[in-house]
This record gives sequence, structure tokens and C-alpha cells, in this order.
Amino acid sequence: MQDLLKWTIETIRNDESMMSWLEERKFEWVPLAANTIRHLLEGYSVIVMTDSERSWFGSYIGASINKPQKNRPFLPIYNIKSIYPHVEYIKNEEDGALINDMLSISFKDQYIFWYIGKSEDRRAKLAFSKDDSFNWILDEGMQNSFVLSSSDDLLDMRLFQLYRIFDKTLSAALFGHVSLDI
Repeated sequence: MQDLLKWTIETIRNDESMMSWLEERKFEWVPLAANTIRHLLEGYSVIVMTDSERSWFGSYIGASINKPQKNRPFLPIYNIKSIYPHVEYIKNEEDGALINDMLSISFKDQYIFWYIGKSEDRRAKLAFSKDDSFNWILDEGMQNSFVLSSSDDLLDMRLFQLYRIFDKTLSAALFGHVSLDI
């Protein structure tokens, strides 16, 4: 079993689709990814949620994460829109509390959010309501979040690269190739 940090560096270096920017930020990335995967292995569900501008990416994750050709167990990772299609109409904290209540009942309070987007989006507040959420935040440094820039011309590519390394890390953890202890 290999150390996750070392495995991540080797995977980035040996994957033609990865670029050096991710290796430079490995100390930010590895603890967040390890925490999320640890939750999945402990039986938590992950609810993917994005701001409106990146809803396409949430759909991509939902369609890609459990493809049969991955030859691994299916994982409880769901797009919020498949659970609550009216998520874009969240107006206030009360609406968010109602959604959290529904999710707590459905998942016996064993769920976290995977949020991708700007922190001022109304959906972000819902994601921030769970302490261990996997947040990819745009334009604002936040504790326990991976920060990206919305003005980056390569943002979409970086999102795909982050998804790719996360997906590879999931498989490596499921098959006992890496240790999540960091």
C-alpha cells in the first residue's frame, strides 16, 4: 500500500492529461480528497452540487462517476438535481434547512456535499452547512476548500483534471493501493 501523497505525485507525473499546476498544489489537494474518500469508505453518500454556471460539470460527474466500464463498486455519489430538481430555487436558510432535513432522513445524516462554484451562490450555503464537504471554491480562499479562479482561461480543463485525479484516487483507495492516512 502506497502513501497517498507519493501516489498522487506519481500519478500526476505519469498521466499525460495532468499538468504541473496540480503537482504544485498537492498539499492543498491531498488532505481534501483523502477526507472525502474516507467518508465514502465509511458509508457516507456524497451529494454533488454546483453554482448555476457550472451545472454542466455536476451533470458530468453524475454521469461519469459510476460508469460500468470502471470495473469497481458503484459509489453513493449523486447529483443534487436528481434528488431535488428545484435546488436552483433555494432562497434562504430555511429552504436549505428543509433540504438538509430531507437528506438527513434519506441518508441517516451520513452525507456530505461536493460543491463546485462561487461561495456567494445560494447553493454554497447549503454545502457549507456540512463541515466535511468537498468544496472547490472559485475566487475566494476558504478553509478546507480547494480554490480556483473563475477568470482562469483553463478553468474547465482544470475541473476535468481535478475530477480525473479524484476518480483515479477513488479507485486506488477502493482496491487498497493507497493509504488515506496523512
